[in-house]
Amino acid sequence: MSRRASIAVDGEQQRRMSLANADIAQLTSDATKATKAEQKMTLAEGIRLYPKAIAWSVLLSGAIIMEGYDINLISNLQAVPAFKRKFGVQLADGSYEVTAAWQSGLTNGAYVGEILGLMVNGWIAEKYGFKKTMIGALVSVAALIFILFFAVNVEMLLVGLILIGIPWGVFQTLTTTYAAEVTPVPLRPILTTYVNLCWVFGQFIASGVLKGMSERPDQWAYRIPYALQWIYPVPLIIGIAFAPESPWWLVRKERYEDAKKMVLRLASPEKNPDFNADETIAMYKHTNELEKAISEGTTYWDCFKGTDLRRTEIAAMTWFTQAWCGSSFMGFSTYFFQNAGLDTSNAFSMSLGIYAIGAVGVFVSWWLMSRAGRRTLYVWGLAIMFALLLIIGFLGIAPEGNTSAQWSIGAMLIIFTFVYDATVGPVCYCLVAEIPSSRLRQKTVVLARNWYNIGSIIGNIMTPRMLNPSSWNWGAKSAFFWAGTCALCFLWTFFRLPEPKGRTYGELDLLFEGHISARKFRDTVVQEFQEEEVVTEKKLDEKTAHLEQINSTQSN
Repeated sequence: MSRRASIAVDGEQQRRMSLANADIAQLTSDATKATKAEQKMTLAEGIRLYPKAIAWSVLLSGAIIMEGYDINLISNLQAVPAFKRKFGVQLADGSYEVTAAWQSGLTNGAYVGEILGLMVNGWIAEKYGFKKTMIGALVSVAALIFILFFAVNVEMLLVGLILIGIPWGVFQTLTTTYAAEVTPVPLRPILTTYVNLCWVFGQFIASGVLKGMSERPDQWAYRIPYALQWIYPVPLIIGIAFAPESPWWLVRKERYEDAKKMVLRLASPEKNPDFNADETIAMYKHTNELEKAISEGTTYWDCFKGTDLRRTEIAAMTWFTQAWCGSSFMGFSTYFFQNAGLDTSNAFSMSLGIYAIGAVGVFVSWWLMSRAGRRTLYVWGLAIMFALLLIIGFLGIAPEGNTSAQWSIGAMLIIFTFVYDATVGPVCYCLVAEIPSSRLRQKTVVLARNWYNIGSIIGNIMTPRMLNPSSWNWGAKSAFFWAGTCALCFLWTFFRLPEPKGRTYGELDLLFEGHISARKFRDTVVQEFQEEEVVTEKKLDEKTAHLEQINSTQSN
């Protein structure tokens, strides 16, 4: 090559580099404006600007009502006399009881299916998007309900629960991640924790249905509750078909114009003249590029590399804590009350009271999170639940005929449920959605939920044996065991759980990249865009090539 040609090539390279640097500078400038606007946004402003995003998130979260309903049926049908006669065994006193082994098997069957569904969901949702994955899962649920409705023996019921657990696994994570990706910072805690409220709604509805059906002596005592599940899928499928796709997912697919259209569908720009969809997309692109500079991969294996390993640990243990803080008592509440001496009707009435109080607790958590933050609620919630479990355990030492002690245990369980649903229960959903990087959010939440499912399976093997009169028969004294696990969860939370309150996803990326300790997360000042200049310089070649590709695609 001649010297003149070499100079020409060098000049062309400099020109293209300058254009790329200009694009980076513009991207950073727009992202800065959008980030500052989101950080300053109040809750009221967020509601005015994103009412459609709230509505769509609420719609998708409705799938969790169905899951909460179904899971509650599995646990509490075991207290229905007609169900026990059909699927249980006769005891020496002439009564019928589902064996502890089958109690565990039926409850865990759904969790086994959920583990399978979650792992598949991590790939399908990232490839095809949130909408198509949700609709496919809902169609599957509508078909699989037939197995549960027509089950003629306990083995068929177990197969149905395993299969239907697969689409349930999709609901568990997509609803939370969708809420996290379509709403700004001030709305994230409310819309992600609303998922827990939907779970409580489902449990409350199931308890009401079972209370109404429990005295029936025939097969319809358990078939009607399963048949009612067909009410949910069709309206959800119709609504979700019109829902906007996650703009974060579209940005990860480099479909920037489509992402902008979705942002405009989610927001109401006429309510805020300063809102700029281009700047919002620039913030998404900026965060995506920053994460690519830190970690290029988007596979499950990448969740265990570098700073993403810590983020995976936090998300997984946050959800595991929800399963091992003593919440198993709530899942088997009706069965527990029945074995404590209450008749079937009063046992279901107590469970209805528990879930009603739980719903109130979620509303209280919204108020508490805006003031105390996520970490504080987790720490104090676990400390209070530990004390309540000790009280329940000591009350369980009282003689079986002590009616006052039995009602006191019921009262303590109601208080426990309120504390759980005002702290650990809903806050968990917010944390697991915020902690992962945006590029690995779906897969990290899948892994975290599966860690929860594993913890639930272990708990569901032990809890029926603790409560079942034909097995360990610990009764309320089981609370001593769960008090111990709750204490261990408290220790992990105190030393390892950070505070993400008020942080954008870009700020969280830099806090984790800086290896900031959990107890310093809240007070650390983040200079997001100064740090981005360092990262950009460090990987300038890769970013320049990527931006040139973006410009070429947009110009075509």
